[in-house]
Amino acid sequence: MLERLNQAMDHIEDHLGEPIDVAEPARIAMTSEYHFRRMFSALAGIPLSEYVRRRRLTLAGAEVLAGERTLLDVAVRYGYGSGEAFARAFRAMHGVGPGEARRTGAALHSQPRMSFRLIVEGKSGMRYRVVEKDGFRLVGRGTRVPLVHEGMNPAIVEFVRSIGRETLDSWEAYANGEPEGVLAAVSDHSADDAEGTEIGYFHGVVSDAEVPGASDSLDAEPGTWAVFESSGEFPSAVQYLWRDVYTQWFPSNPYRGRPGPSLSRTRVSEDGTHAEAEVWIPVERVRE
Repeated sequence: MLERLNQAMDHIEDHLGEPIDVAEPARIAMTSEYHFRRMFSALAGIPLSEYVRRRRLTLAGAEVLAGERTLLDVAVRYGYGSGEAFARAFRAMHGVGPGEARRTGAALHSQPRMSFRLIVEGKSGMRYRVVEKDGFRLVGRGTRVPLVHEGMNPAIVEFVRSIGRETLDSWEAYANGEPEGVLAAVSDHSADDAEGTEIGYFHGVVSDAEVPGASDSLDAEPGTWAVFESSGEFPSAVQYLWRDVYTQWFPSNPYRGRPGPSLSRTRVSEDGTHAEAEVWIPVERVRE
């Protein structure tokens, strides 16, 4: 799988000077466009579209400094319809406009070309199972939050605080299906979403009962789920579980993601130092 992913990266690199149809590198990687975007984002830490933008501006920067083409020619070569649009994008990445960079020989930023390899550290085990489930409904409360790629998301922290610990604890008693307990769900996040993009976020329980204080619901379609479990220091046990799912499990197993909400449940010890984490990801088997 990693070999094919790197072949897909080679294809992207060879076509930076033209519009990139993500369906083609996804085909090379033998996966769906949806899963290719999600897998890239998990492995690289940035959306695919952002990586392509940075690589184009890196190559454009080299051509600006070389001085062999006009600035407009460089802009068109890397997909910008006008010199103004190119100048804005160039300044956003490099901190200086292309004209000034050419005149002064300014130092520019660079996005290195990416390739992937699998590292098996052996420091922690990943427990997983694959289950088939009928459709189910989550009841609770939902909101829209801006996407944050790294660190705590203040909007999510504030949303959970607004529900209140007493309400969340009371919901536990109404949970009557699997996944168990109070769950966090991301319902419509694409791996290609840029930082700040609004995504759906939901907190609730799987239940067919009327749950007090639950004003919203979220439906999950029937299908296959990969369920991952981890335990260890908080918050690293939770953060590393998501990372390991995409950097270790997906490249080593014949599954890819499918559309649907990603679910997680985290139980933190009273002293806040230890966590038990469980993640549910909708998947489908890759047929050779």
